[in-house]
Amino acid sequence: MSTALLTTPRATLRRARSTMWLLGPAFVAAIAYVDPGNVASNISAGAEFGYLLVWVIICANVMAGLVQFLSAKLGLVTGHTLPEMVRERASRPVRLAYWGQAETVAMATDLAEIVGGAIALKLLFGLPLIVGGVITGVVSMLLLAVQNKRGQQPFERVVIGLLAIIAIGFLATAVLSPPSPAGTIAGLVPRFDGAESVLLAAAMIGATVMPHAVYLHSGLARDRHGHPEPGPVRTRLLKVTRVDVGVAMLLAGAVNLAMLLMAASTLRGREDVDSLESAHAAVTDVLGPAAGLLLAVGLLASGLASTSVGAYAGAMIMQGLLNRRIALLVRRLVTLIPALVILAAGVDPTRALIISQVVLSFGIPFALIPLVRFTSDRTLMGEDVNHRLTTALAWLVAAVISMLNVALIYLTVTGK
Repeated sequence: MSTALLTTPRATLRRARSTMWLLGPAFVAAIAYVDPGNVASNISAGAEFGYLLVWVIICANVMAGLVQFLSAKLGLVTGHTLPEMVRERASRPVRLAYWGQAETVAMATDLAEIVGGAIALKLLFGLPLIVGGVITGVVSMLLLAVQNKRGQQPFERVVIGLLAIIAIGFLATAVLSPPSPAGTIAGLVPRFDGAESVLLAAAMIGATVMPHAVYLHSGLARDRHGHPEPGPVRTRLLKVTRVDVGVAMLLAGAVNLAMLLMAASTLRGREDVDSLESAHAAVTDVLGPAAGLLLAVGLLASGLASTSVGAYAGAMIMQGLLNRRIALLVRRLVTLIPALVILAAGVDPTRALIISQVVLSFGIPFALIPLVRFTSDRTLMGEDVNHRLTTALAWLVAAVISMLNVALIYLTVTGK
């Protein structure tokens, strides 16, 4: 037997190990796809419509995968984040206005994550929402301190660990209440059942493709892999990035699907599932305390991880658009305060979550349109410019998501 044949398995193992070492940025961005807003919309969809909107989860995940890969590719190929590219191409008034909407989106993101963490702590320990919000904010600051002192890779490992806890928490609840195979397959057929199902579908997609994750991924990929020149190294890194995004989106999609399937098989037809607290109570009642505990722990990990990632994204957006560096922990305090004020004011937490998703909807076109424009520009991307089919699909995704979010805003404001 030849030496080449003997060494092939070892070489394959080395390549696999080196590829695994390069994974990570997409898993940090994927936290945005399993945040408390997703939990609320997916459980509501399953409880009210059963398996009807399974296809929305699949479509949203595919669209998110395309968007996140384009963001990562932009950072790798140009050496700039998406906010930096906007700054270079826009006049000062436009840049400031753009930063204003991005900052508003960052605060809305933080509101959803802090509220989710506060609700989880209330469910687990009976803490008042304001106390839970403060604890969530403090823990997220500690997570950001890891990034400040140890760098990006240790922060990635912590976030991936929290993502694993989220996955275990929600996937386990689906296992405890196995979904109907026939119902799940039937749910793959695109259809609606009245205006409310359209509203929920828009909310599910709006809670999946998040503006801050789109901005952030371009910086995560650039900071992790650098800005390689055209050639074999860049080609390999782009291939690794496809794997990174594919695996991360597959995991996030499985978690979102598990939420909906659990609600469809456990909570369908119940009229007392109109908030995260009532959903937790219903799961505990039907499946037992262990299932309720898993749900609450998954929600807590979701709130802690997503609020840390959201603050990280906010700092990157400000630095990119305004060319001003502000300490990450200071940024954490700035976006934390509005969320704590809302909790202290006694605003209904579920209503606060809904409002935050509507505000986030305003920011989606501002992130997607420049991303598709830049990655389809040959003068910027060179040989790594989008294929025409990729560009067409990306514009379609941007248009569909933007229209659905306009519908979400309209239906929420009008109460229809």
